[in-house]
Amino acid sequence: MPAQHKVVVVGGGLAGLMTTMKLAEAGHKVQLFSLVPVKRSHSVCAQGGINGAVNLRGEGDSPYLHFEDTITGGDFLNHQPPVMRMAERAPAIIYLLDRMGVPFNRTDEGVLAFRRFGGTLKHRTAYAGATTGQQLLYALDEQVRRYEASGLVEKFEGWEFTSIIKDEQGRCRGITSQDLRSMEIHSFPADAVVMATGGNGLVFGKSTNSIINAGTPVSICYQQGAHYGNPEMIQIHPTAIPGEDKCRLMSESVRGEGGRVWVPKNPNDERKPFEIPEEDRWYVCEELDPVYGNLLSRDIVSFIIYCVCRMGKGYKAGQQVFLDISHLHHKKGMSRELITDKLGGVLDIYKKFMREDPIDNPMRIYPAVHYTMGGMWVDFEKGHDSTLDVDSVRNQSTNIAGLYAAGECEYQYHGANRLGANALLTCLTGGELTALGVLSYLRDMEVSCADLPESVSDDAKGAEQSRYDAILAGGGDENPYQLMAELQDTMWNNVGIWRLQKDLLAAREKLDELTVRSTQCAAIDGHTWTNQAAPFTRGVQHMVEMSKAIVGGAIIRDESRGAHFKLDTPQRDDDTWLRTTKATWTKEGPEFDLSEKIDCSYMEPRARKYKVNQHSIVTKIMGDDFFEKNGIGKGNDGESSS
Repeated sequence: MPAQHKVVVVGGGLAGLMTTMKLAEAGHKVQLFSLVPVKRSHSVCAQGGINGAVNLRGEGDSPYLHFEDTITGGDFLNHQPPVMRMAERAPAIIYLLDRMGVPFNRTDEGVLAFRRFGGTLKHRTAYAGATTGQQLLYALDEQVRRYEASGLVEKFEGWEFTSIIKDEQGRCRGITSQDLRSMEIHSFPADAVVMATGGNGLVFGKSTNSIINAGTPVSICYQQGAHYGNPEMIQIHPTAIPGEDKCRLMSESVRGEGGRVWVPKNPNDERKPFEIPEEDRWYVCEELDPVYGNLLSRDIVSFIIYCVCRMGKGYKAGQQVFLDISHLHHKKGMSRELITDKLGGVLDIYKKFMREDPIDNPMRIYPAVHYTMGGMWVDFEKGHDSTLDVDSVRNQSTNIAGLYAAGECEYQYHGANRLGANALLTCLTGGELTALGVLSYLRDMEVSCADLPESVSDDAKGAEQSRYDAILAGGGDENPYQLMAELQDTMWNNVGIWRLQKDLLAAREKLDELTVRSTQCAAIDGHTWTNQAAPFTRGVQHMVEMSKAIVGGAIIRDESRGAHFKLDTPQRDDDTWLRTTKATWTKEGPEFDLSEKIDCSYMEPRARKYKVNQHSIVTKIMGDDFFEKNGIGKGNDGESSS
């Protein structure tokens, strides 16, 4: 019988739970750390569904077409072998979840129901109403609880990750973490560590993410030597409810079920939205691309809405357009019960925060930061015929031996733009593959964490305690909450949907300023029990360092690809930029390695198949002379140069 090892998994969402389950199945002990109770992990907020080419509707769908849509949606910046395995595993993952008891919607015949999502012409997305993430999270948590009861899994909920522990050879040998009740910092030696900590939407302020999605664990690992892959690639979701505190997601499933994006042809139309007749409405997505219409890829729809509002053509000339499903009930005869069955969770959110019935009234929406395509750089290894070698120790491994990553916190699957409903899938297939990589690593391990000197863990714990004590002591006069607001304002306005080199350079200067100011914060709260201000201050410091990588990557990538659209260089340049942006942290700022070319083993890059791209959207909405008027070199037509 193989020796039992101990693995630390940081993050209690779908990726963390899948990794934990697979490692416990293999007989290894897992310590699972989560900032919040596992059932409150951000995976619970996913609404629309999970992709898998099961093809129950007989549309000729296949894993290859799913792979093709993912690569095309990602604008060819994703390595192809891992994406191919993801697409091939998807049907089996969906059936696995079905056996676990996930209450997927079904057809009248009793088979799984599938809906369309953006970037595809097939019905490929399995769903559980509009609360798919919640149902999947609860199902996996139930499986992990079985191993928790048997003693193989130990949960640490309400703990914040503070650092990895490295031995003299630079291998990851555990973590340090802080109990957010007692505020005590402890070290946890381990034979391997898996990061599964989600995205960093909080950095941008206007985000659909939870307030726990600050990206600080990735920033910490990055500052300790882990490479950061494609940091500039941030996804904006086209349909969110604007709010004073945060934005709330209106799932792509709303468009998948027939929701239409429009604005009044007269922005200042005084009639109530549902009173405006069809002839006085501008269905902008359907006009620009009659084939995909409202199901264009997220980066395209977000950019369309942004340009419409920037030109003063939004509703009431403001920052909002309509997402309308009222026609489903009033014109197509779909019952309220059926609409609620398909979209109930997301419609309840709109009704609660906007005080309007979305079945009768067009919903008011605007884009918001939603997903992080970039993240910790992870490896993969090909076997024969360019397929993935699933037994390789390199799969999902960072450049630090013993440190792995899965889910949204790593960069591998989505390229320059995530295809809708692939997020839950990559958490599960990535978590599964991570467990296989870790198991291979453990089999070859020569010295376990139990054999290491105690000083390795003690030194790491002492370093984090000193850092925390310095924050508690304060000594400056800066307010960390004000610094956070300035950071978010800088990132949204300068590094959001619309990017110009001069704005990015201005953002870099601001971040250099915030780097200094974040070390000069006042001691807002000196208590040693449930202190919220001190960990927040520490988090702001980490977010600034992460933001410098995001901005630096956007500055250096002189092209437009997927979610990264620079007006200065609106063309996609495969000859120069079909490669990963790998950031390495230094005290002076990020350094970038651009030597890693994208693996295109299965499909050669080509122009995206949509009829429009950001460049053509600018000319069609803002005028053919927009670039010339604004002194911006428009390059070619925005398509691939290859």
